[in-house]
Amino acid sequence: MIRDKKRQKYPINKEFFPLSLYTPTISPKSIERVNKLYRFPKSLYKDPSLNITTVKIPGYMDGEIELMLFMPVGIEKPAPCFYFIHGGGFVFEATSTHYRRAANFAKDGDCIVAFVRYRQGPVFTFPYPQEDCFAALVWLHDHAAEIGIDPDKIGIGGDSAGGTLAVTSCLMARDRGTDIKPVFQLLIYPFLDRRGGESYHKYTDTPVWNSTLSKQVNAIIDPHPEEIPLAYRSPVEADSLEGLPQAYIEVAEFDALRDDGILYSKLLQETGIDVEFHDTQGTMHGYDYVLNAPTTLLMQVLRIEYMKRKFSEC
Repeated sequence: MIRDKKRQKYPINKEFFPLSLYTPTISPKSIERVNKLYRFPKSLYKDPSLNITTVKIPGYMDGEIELMLFMPVGIEKPAPCFYFIHGGGFVFEATSTHYRRAANFAKDGDCIVAFVRYRQGPVFTFPYPQEDCFAALVWLHDHAAEIGIDPDKIGIGGDSAGGTLAVTSCLMARDRGTDIKPVFQLLIYPFLDRRGGESYHKYTDTPVWNSTLSKQVNAIIDPHPEEIPLAYRSPVEADSLEGLPQAYIEVAEFDALRDDGILYSKLLQETGIDVEFHDTQGTMHGYDYVLNAPTTLLMQVLRIEYMKRKFSEC
């Protein structure tokens, strides 16, 4: 944890205490130590309203990755599918909160949720995360019938780095000439601009995440930027956003990545793509890790409403 008495104080809503005091340390050893603490909450297996299964699928460079499927009991098939990609700066594993969020998306959204466990830094640097997540999207689409999902009703989304990977998966599906057309992209405080906007330069010491941490992670995860297309490292710099799905975009107030979501929303709208934009107040990056905070509960309702509405429009 960063402990700096000179760190600026921000008027973050008290509903996020004590998470609002936490900031991770970024180093190979600290990443390894923290990842050992993150586990799938086994209590979810006891939820009588859910069936949860894990399949192993091909990943990038002949690797193998895991895809978890959260299926509401009794759901009518073929069902809509929400492909959810967890955040964590491209280096941290999914937290118990991510898994619980996936379960809630499945139960409240009346859909099957696919949750990918992609490979991360510092061992697997770019483009492993992007390629693994795209490979999982292709696998989902190609195996839709056996899973029981409708290949024309796949939505995609994620938080933070997961938002990046959701967008790059959409870009890859388009750029590589597939017939995969996600219904929507649901992005929660996503990282989308390697250059950083005004918020990036302003929020250098905010809790949970800030631009200082972004710089430290970038040195770990993207050591050879020349080896991956710019659009897959910084989606707002893509030559074109034509053909991408409509979007739900959510940003936090005291967040270095705030301007990423604002700019992406603007660029999509200028391209003629419909966007539902939410600017949360009194929030910091990762605020919804506090699952029972009033703001989190409200935004979860709005996310679910968006998903269900878009699936119903197909």
